[in-house]
Amino acid sequence: MPYAVAIDIGGTFTDLVAFDHETQRVIYAKSPTTYDNLVRGILECCEKAKVQPKEATLVNHGTTLVINSLVERKGAKAGLVTSKGFRDILEIARGNRPDPFDLYYQREEPLIPRELRLEVAERMGSKGEVVEPLDVPALKKLAGELRELGVESVAVFFMNSYINPAHEEVAAATLKELLPDVYVTFSTDLTREWYEYERCSTVATNAYVGPQVNTYIRRLDGDFKAQGFNGSLFMMGSNGGLLSAERSCRQPIGLVESGPIGGCIGAGAYAEKLGVKNVVAFDMGGTTAKCALVENGRFSVNSIYYVGGYVRGFPIKSSVIDIVEVGSGGGSIAWLDAQKRLHVGPQSAGSTPGPVSYGRGGTEPTVTDANLVLGRLNPDHFLGGEMKLDVNAAARSIQQKIAEPLGYAGQDGLIQMADGIIAIAVVVMAGAIRRVSVEHGLDPRDFVLFSYGGGGPLHACALARELSIPTIVIPPEPGNFSAIGMLLADARIDSSKTFIGVLDEKSVGGMNDLFATLQKDATAALAAEFGTSDVFFERHAEMRYRGQRHNIKVPVTGLQDAAAIRQAFEHDYRRRYGHADAKAAAEFQAVHLYAFARLQQPDVARLPRAKTAPLAAVTRPVYFKSAGGMVDARIYNRDSLEPGFSGAGPAVIEEYGSTTVVWPGDRFEIGTLREIRIHCSDN
Repeated sequence: MPYAVAIDIGGTFTDLVAFDHETQRVIYAKSPTTYDNLVRGILECCEKAKVQPKEATLVNHGTTLVINSLVERKGAKAGLVTSKGFRDILEIARGNRPDPFDLYYQREEPLIPRELRLEVAERMGSKGEVVEPLDVPALKKLAGELRELGVESVAVFFMNSYINPAHEEVAAATLKELLPDVYVTFSTDLTREWYEYERCSTVATNAYVGPQVNTYIRRLDGDFKAQGFNGSLFMMGSNGGLLSAERSCRQPIGLVESGPIGGCIGAGAYAEKLGVKNVVAFDMGGTTAKCALVENGRFSVNSIYYVGGYVRGFPIKSSVIDIVEVGSGGGSIAWLDAQKRLHVGPQSAGSTPGPVSYGRGGTEPTVTDANLVLGRLNPDHFLGGEMKLDVNAAARSIQQKIAEPLGYAGQDGLIQMADGIIAIAVVVMAGAIRRVSVEHGLDPRDFVLFSYGGGGPLHACALARELSIPTIVIPPEPGNFSAIGMLLADARIDSSKTFIGVLDEKSVGGMNDLFATLQKDATAALAAEFGTSDVFFERHAEMRYRGQRHNIKVPVTGLQDAAAIRQAFEHDYRRRYGHADAKAAAEFQAVHLYAFARLQQPDVARLPRAKTAPLAAVTRPVYFKSAGGMVDARIYNRDSLEPGFSGAGPAVIEEYGSTTVVWPGDRFEIGTLREIRIHCSDN
């Protein structure tokens, strides 16, 4: 049977979804992430699912490898070759001070230290003319120095190359020839926009993670081919589309948020099928919680991403879905600081050793342990019974590490502290949702909370109350939902270019001509990498009022004249900042083209697993502070619930990869796509 396979590697679990387009059969599997060899965890999922790599026609894969490498500073020893006089551009960065009241403010150190940054004579003018030719003999000498320095990769960045990349292309080709075992990347292969610091930081980051990503992708492809895999390997890009393995190796920064993006794509696909325009896509896994907004069926995509945050991190010019991530997952550790204040995360127990209840050597209490103590998790039904949880060990860890040091004794104290751990985690996650909504001028009450991940459905009702969101949707198979989203993604290539001009009919004509050129190039690239001509486009323009420093990205697809573009710009500006100036001149700064190609995708209605026979009615005590303590909650097996079924809380709905908790007073029903819809009574 030929399968389309999606694989998502998370901080705690590796998820697999296999779909047979001929028989419409779908298979799900989860396995603890194997940090020492990520491919081994993937093969363990294949073994659990009884799907051999040789049976796969394509594999779509998302990984946190890039972001982990950057956060942990475990990348390659990289060198930088730049224009003479610009060796310290990574150090100088920008002159702004995002945290003006921190007397000890300091940015993170550059990924490439000064001794590995070398200069060569060359210069392009601001209009792309050659002011000084590239000194090729000096460049060849630099190649020898780089070899002696033992670099594993080299980044090439020249001033004004965004408008004429000729010198960078020659330099990169020369270095590849002279250093055949070294990974070489150049800035204009990644972005054709100005802003010299951001471009330099982008190519430096690409060089830093390039060797590791190349090794990983080659190893994954090689191990699969050794087992008979003869299909295509695609990677989940941060922009919300699939990237070819070749492009991923050349532009690994495109995978910086590869892992969480699949769930966002799945949320968008389900929202479209359900006829819901605006949803908060919320994913809580074992290590982190992530959220993004789908507004009118589309995600917001940022053209710049800050690794380590805007205040102290460094920028990457790469398309990334506007997603906020916080260290609040099922494995997030509860701990007390020196003043005995309770915190949750961002440290995580991960899969090894994992929460205390896993019995894999963990000693610190986690969010999962707290949910277990509160009765919200079934110790005998975790992962469908594949893992047994130790509720007594979880209780002891919370009692000894949290409750007793704070003076809470006995069973009541244990329950209060477990509930406190959950409450703090919920506040942190609600803050993330406010960052993607309220900070962009949007009211979360106007959205549906679309919750997934292993831990998302556990906390959805609490989050909805915190944010006054009236409706929750839990999709089928929430524990594997990020992998499901990867099966629903289109192929995608993003391109951008600096384009400067005051908004008028002449500049709009020039913009349309530039878009036409970018579309032609993107169509050819998609045909070469994915073998498809079913292509469609979205156009965006970066704009601002003349004299301003910062831009906003305005959708301009289908807008052909200056008046329509002006109206779109003022609408977006007013929504974000609360006002617009009808008299001030507006101007373009850059254009962005998103090119999509349709691939064969499963029908979302076919994705829920086969229905099972209903179980006998059972209840168990579950803690709800709003109900005054432990109350008997009805326990349901989700796989046995038919569309149209309805019920009321308190209830717990269990399935293979997740558990949904319905609070007292809330009502739920099973929708046409086997989704759970919860209507919150307090909102």
